[in-house]
Amino acid sequence: MIEISPEELAECNGKEGKPVYVAYGGKVYDVSGSNLWKTGTHMKRHHSGGDLTVDIGGAPHGPEVLDQFPMVGVLKLKIEKEAGFFEPLFKRYPMLRRHPHPMTVHFPLVFMLSATFFTLLYLATGIGPFETTAFHCLAAGTIFTPIVIFTGFLSWWVNYMGKMLRPVTIKMVFSFMLMIVSVSLFSWRIMVPDIITSFRAVSIIYLLLIISLSPMVIIIGWHGAKLTFPIEKD
Repeated sequence: MIEISPEELAECNGKEGKPVYVAYGGKVYDVSGSNLWKTGTHMKRHHSGGDLTVDIGGAPHGPEVLDQFPMVGVLKLKIEKEAGFFEPLFKRYPMLRRHPHPMTVHFPLVFMLSATFFTLLYLATGIGPFETTAFHCLAAGTIFTPIVIFTGFLSWWVNYMGKMLRPVTIKMVFSFMLMIVSVSLFSWRIMVPDIITSFRAVSIIYLLLIISLSPMVIIIGWHGAKLTFPIEKD
């Protein structure tokens, strides 16, 4: 049985007539004959040419589906240094390798969108509790954003080996922008509680910054989704 290096495996991605290989549990399978892998991507999420051991662990089916395909080799062992200190923890609790960031990222996204929504709802209706709700959402979003940035960096370092992919770079830039703007707005609202309720010229700046939270989280969410569910090219 031949040994196949990760680099050689990556070349077998189904493009330009190449075979479609995937690895699981140290074994390499040729899934070229599967209609579900004919584009080199499975369910618009899982890519060939890589080790799917972790991915299959979270799939609705087990690894037994690979038994119907020929095993063409074994994956050449590679010393993993990326996870470092966290590796024993990941081995004991595999879900911590991928799940913390996707789980926590929803909180600031929803809270920041809600801060914009309830602020505009207050301006449209004049109902005071809507502005208070907007402030509470802003506070929650501000608290969760640093947590999500941390889990994002951890996920990027462990699962993407710290490679500067374009979606990751965009997410980083806008995440730090989001944190700076949200902290500024939260501090401003604490110091000037009537910044919106007693509307004046300076309130326009506050309002524009509140509105800016929404496009920032949409951009962050969109590029995060592209990493999880890549857009296929025709």
